[in-house]
Amino acid sequence: MSKISNGYVQTTTLPKGEQSSDDVQLADFTATVADKWQGTAADKHDMVILGRSQVLRRNFSFISILGFSAVLICTWELIFANLLFALTDGGTGGLFWGFTVTVIASIFIYLSVAEMASMSPTAGGQYHWVSEFAPAFCQKYLSFLSGWLLAMGWQGAVVGLSLVAGTIIQGLIVLQNPTYEPQQWHGTLLIIAVVLFCIVFNTSFAKKLPLIEGFILLLHVIGLFAIVIPLWVLAPRNIPSVAILQFNNGGNWPSMGVAYMVGLLTALSSMMGFDCSVHMSEEIKDASNTLPRAMMWGVVLNAILGYIVVITLCFTITDPAALLDSSTGFPFIQLFFNATHSYVGTHIMSAIIVVNIVSAVISEIATASRQIWSFARDDGFPCSNFLKQVSPGWNIPLNAVVVSFGFGVAIALINLGSSVALNAIVSLTMSSLLSSYMLSIGCIFLKRLRGETLPHAGFPLGRHGMAINIIALCFLTAFFIFCFFPTATPVVASTMNWNIAMFGGITLFATVWYVVGGHKKYRAPVDIQNRKL
Repeated sequence: MSKISNGYVQTTTLPKGEQSSDDVQLADFTATVADKWQGTAADKHDMVILGRSQVLRRNFSFISILGFSAVLICTWELIFANLLFALTDGGTGGLFWGFTVTVIASIFIYLSVAEMASMSPTAGGQYHWVSEFAPAFCQKYLSFLSGWLLAMGWQGAVVGLSLVAGTIIQGLIVLQNPTYEPQQWHGTLLIIAVVLFCIVFNTSFAKKLPLIEGFILLLHVIGLFAIVIPLWVLAPRNIPSVAILQFNNGGNWPSMGVAYMVGLLTALSSMMGFDCSVHMSEEIKDASNTLPRAMMWGVVLNAILGYIVVITLCFTITDPAALLDSSTGFPFIQLFFNATHSYVGTHIMSAIIVVNIVSAVISEIATASRQIWSFARDDGFPCSNFLKQVSPGWNIPLNAVVVSFGFGVAIALINLGSSVALNAIVSLTMSSLLSSYMLSIGCIFLKRLRGETLPHAGFPLGRHGMAINIIALCFLTAFFIFCFFPTATPVVASTMNWNIAMFGGITLFATVWYVVGGHKKYRAPVDIQNRKL
């Protein structure tokens, strides 16, 4: 039996002898939301089943959440920004076929994610699904670990994209003024400026965020053509055999196959993270139906836009070595200048990418704050009581947003001492997302394999579900292994991929915290929800 009382849901579904007053009270939320923001009857039903109360406004529609996810992933923008790594490992051929593999993999991965999102449309996302679908003996620990990895990964993503935007600006300064020497403190200030700018949109303009995301979606689409059309008209051309069949092993790997797999991570990073919309699910109208469809249309839209850019780059990059040697640090800046022979044109084309990336940071802060708020709601953090508060009148997890800002500034300041340390923290994003997908999809696959009943899904995979889950897991396993590889060999401290150290460190810390006291305080989502309603 469940009821909503004083802003939280009370449930008495735990086995006899295991209940206490602490078990049945989720959280004493300090804010409530008007009925018009509580969504549809299906949304209200889902929230009761999940054991949650509606404290955030459901003001995202299909278009606005589609814009949210498509802009956050910023596929074609990141292909330009990370072109250095693609040309080093794989070349234009590796970029084309790597993106092709990534798109195919993304379809299977996010079909699996979309189905789970339609079963349990909650801001917790993967850590909730692991708790719900994992075997009983390990669900609580695996859910706890997933929550920590996701929280740290999304916080690192905020700084990662801010760093990209800041360093592109520095690259443009170098193009205009070759005597300029980029300093680490310059980059730090730019990161903080980007994060601060985006925090304003997540607080003062929070009520307008859906409208803003719809506008940015237009810029995401139109901005692409403002860049590729000048390249189509002005840049020289490759023949098809060179454009899509010429590979490069600039990282000195033992074989071209290894170089291709390492370079494939560039394409992967441009299509990874569509679970971002899941963490906004408690702010989406008719979430169980709208969310999975918006997610998959986001995959399709970004794949199409990404292909346009990939094909454009493959046919217009005629001298990769010259682009790799660019003093700007970004081959795409040099490509724009070589094609237009104009500083103004290059700055305008590059500014479109910077604006879109900064817009993506707005969405990333929203995602990161909802993720830590949701996990704090289940007492997953030491300071959960502070993080899970929802400010009256704001109806956003303001404390979590402020902590995301503080976390971003703290990581940015690390850059003053060591850019290697900063990159190590930022690199955690990919491994944390991949591991969360592997855990959640693996758990629902195991449930299917055992023939156990699955919850009702608004986006069911039906009889193809097991095959889709298996294919997704195969791709994820390969991606997970290679995400720890450095860009090139031989490896020194400055070129080492410290992702493995960060991933292992967070895993170890979360495990120790769980053993010491986390297992007593953390309330696994499966123990809170009631599927019998």
